[in-house]
Amino acid sequence: MTEKLRKKLITALKIIVSAALIYFIFTKINLEDVVSTLKRSNSFYLILGILLVVFSKVMAAFRLNLYFHEIGVKITQSSNLKLYLLGMFYNLFLPGGIGGDAYKGYVIQKEYKSGTKKVVSVLLLDRLSGMLLIFIYACIFSLLIKNGFFNDFNWLIVLAIPLSIVTFWLLHKKFFPYTLPIFWKSVGYSALVQLSQLVCILCILKSLSIDLATFKYLFVFLVSSIVSVIPLTIGGIGSREVTFLYGAKWLGLDASMSISISFVFFLITALISLFGIIYHFKKPKLEVVS
Repeated sequence: MTEKLRKKLITALKIIVSAALIYFIFTKINLEDVVSTLKRSNSFYLILGILLVVFSKVMAAFRLNLYFHEIGVKITQSSNLKLYLLGMFYNLFLPGGIGGDAYKGYVIQKEYKSGTKKVVSVLLLDRLSGMLLIFIYACIFSLLIKNGFFNDFNWLIVLAIPLSIVTFWLLHKKFFPYTLPIFWKSVGYSALVQLSQLVCILCILKSLSIDLATFKYLFVFLVSSIVSVIPLTIGGIGSREVTFLYGAKWLGLDASMSISISFVFFLITALISLFGIIYHFKKPKLEVVS
């Protein structure tokens, strides 16, 4: 099997999985309820939510540039933001081609010859840094939720927070010591990234006039963020919604409202990612910090 054929088959499979999950979701909820909910949304809070997601993506790009600088790739923040936005566009709109992270890695290695292993490593650490904070915030919200399952494991959840940070630090120290100087900075950026997205969800809740069970919705969103990273669907389409659906059933939330939240967040992300098409036709020039 050729590489080109393999990519086409993987893309086709992702499309099928995404379509199947979306179909499954709408067999479990009333589509009219979702549409009705979206029509009643408050545009002011949606615009605020968009700005918060933009801020989160800027912070994520700054975090990645920290790692780039540690391997000798001293590109400007402006150049890195353009490259990051192009990567977002590739991840969501060109799943059959080169992925966003793969493209960024290819460009960096081609321009700076930093070593494929180091480039791949910092891209992975950048992702893991984000996942670490998602996990920490999820632990915090699980402690705030009144649920019998969580209450039985409160001590374990509390212990998991410092343990996860120490484990991530040891990972840096043992396998990627050259990134250790920016460990806490990267964690700080990750905290801002996830916090701004959580506030975005609060804005979406407000726009949809949802005032109850806030912590539960935020917890489900964090879990869905982890699930959506699994490369089984196109841009996480379907997998995030299924997580919201079952999370809603588990925690006693309104399923239609939950799906509406998921769709709105996806549409915001897609809207921002679409601007990356500018740099698809005019590839960004990587400028070095003077």
